[in-house]
Amino acid sequence: MDELKLYTYIAVFGTFGLYFAIAWWARAGSTSEFYIAGGGVHPVLNGMAIGADWMSAASFISMAGLIAFLGYGGSVFLMGWTGGYVLLAMLLAPYLRKYGKFTVPEFIGDRYYSNFARVVAVLCLIIASLTYVIGQMKGVGVAFSRFLEVDYGLGLGIGMFVVWVYAVLGGMKGITYTQIAQYCVLIFAYTVPAVFISLHLTGNPIPQIGLGSTLADGSGVYLLDKLDLIVTDLGFKEYTTAKLGSTLNMFMYTLSLMIGTAGLPHVIMRFFTVPTVKGARSSAGWALVFIAALYTVAPAVGAMARLNLMNTIQPAASEPLEYEQRPQWFKNWEKTGLLKFEDKNGDGKIQYVADKATNELVKVDRDIMVLANPEIANLPNWVIALVAAGGLAAALSTAAGLLLAISSSISHDLMKGVFMPDITEKTELRAGRIAMTVSILVAGYLGLHPPGFAAGTVALAFGLAASSIFPALMMGIFAKSIGSKAAVSGMLAGIGITLLYIFQHEGIMFIKGTAFLGDMARNWFFGIDPKAFGAVGAMVNFSVAFAVSRIIGERPPEDIQAMIEDIRIPAGASAAATGH
Repeated sequence: MDELKLYTYIAVFGTFGLYFAIAWWARAGSTSEFYIAGGGVHPVLNGMAIGADWMSAASFISMAGLIAFLGYGGSVFLMGWTGGYVLLAMLLAPYLRKYGKFTVPEFIGDRYYSNFARVVAVLCLIIASLTYVIGQMKGVGVAFSRFLEVDYGLGLGIGMFVVWVYAVLGGMKGITYTQIAQYCVLIFAYTVPAVFISLHLTGNPIPQIGLGSTLADGSGVYLLDKLDLIVTDLGFKEYTTAKLGSTLNMFMYTLSLMIGTAGLPHVIMRFFTVPTVKGARSSAGWALVFIAALYTVAPAVGAMARLNLMNTIQPAASEPLEYEQRPQWFKNWEKTGLLKFEDKNGDGKIQYVADKATNELVKVDRDIMVLANPEIANLPNWVIALVAAGGLAAALSTAAGLLLAISSSISHDLMKGVFMPDITEKTELRAGRIAMTVSILVAGYLGLHPPGFAAGTVALAFGLAASSIFPALMMGIFAKSIGSKAAVSGMLAGIGITLLYIFQHEGIMFIKGTAFLGDMARNWFFGIDPKAFGAVGAMVNFSVAFAVSRIIGERPPEDIQAMIEDIRIPAGASAAATGH
């Protein structure tokens, strides 16, 4: 066994052992512990758990890769995903915590006094969460197949087993404390290589400052200026000014990610685990601090990874690299199929240029950039092993949160809330664990056979949450006039038009070889990317709900309006007003 594989086994299976130990220590013994960890988690610890729950394979593996290739346009992910937490902290978390139940569909069902509304919310939750979990499963498979050199399917199976142990055994309680450990692993794994690479390229150990510094080669050239020069000489867009489509598309993309973040059920559930409303707000603040520790480093990781890649393969104004002389990291990633070379002109050299007709690196999967970056930079093997453990921690932590959201919606909202209201707590707990097991098996299958429209990104999941769940929650808290029929109509219209647009414009690879609406499938609505369409779906949701409410004239019963008023009044305010 070579040194890298040995270090990787120690890092990966050492952290798995830690997760198992925590899961056994924090195993759930009641439905309250299974769904909301007993409601007694400290806000700082909850903020750390939220950070791990939130920073998925998309954040750890994909985001810096997107920034590496999109440049300035990749900033939509930073702005959208962090901005969503501001919305959560200000508009949703405190009110939902004061409501004091277990799940998002439970709030929607009670607020709109309708089991049908609750069932619709469950369906929206499952669609968004399953789309999201596919990306986590892909991240697990990629990390295992590269670093442990096992089959993708076997790696995925190991990841499923690890999640099954600590999620089924511990529920939210086990997941919470496991996610705290996973946050420590992933943040250490993300920042240590960034410090090494920043120090090597710029002489500055702080990546955030190194991004805006001059290169350490004594040329006096700024890192970003050098990167701009290299990519433009090879025909790519200038790194620091490239936009993600039109200005409208950039805006809608950011907005979709923001409100999608605020509407993701597995994130919202975390705010039910703290003991007070104040704790919910505090958790959101601490979560932003812990998330910022990674998100402020991501632009530097992306830019430095792109510079290292270009310098290794084909720096501007230099002779292309001979294929037979390609570095070892190149050979390693070729084995995974995520990096592919095709010698189009037969000269035995690697031409990496923007022109697709002559570009011979026919595939450079964006997901490899963070994982391959330490290898490209020739960092020590223990650092590379650490990154593998961090990537797995990020994917598994989010997968566990998503799977808990799915299983709790099935056991608590459908079984206990709608179809079998008289079941005992013990039976409900058993049903929750069975639902979790089934959810893991489905997620694993989708990881092995991902539908084409969702295989590449989790941004679609944010669009689905943005178009369905977020408007229902906002109107549930701030629009007392919206009744059940209006809310259900809005949710169905929002998620319906978003799914239609995604299926239409993503090829629809869901049904391979077909175009869902013929020639229309090649024309985006006002140039809006399908992954940015969730904001439009949310507008449709709001519009349909208010229109239906106006047309049919339905108003919620008095007790529901009183409940909304109580949720919106800060805890203790009424007592203070009356002097009690």
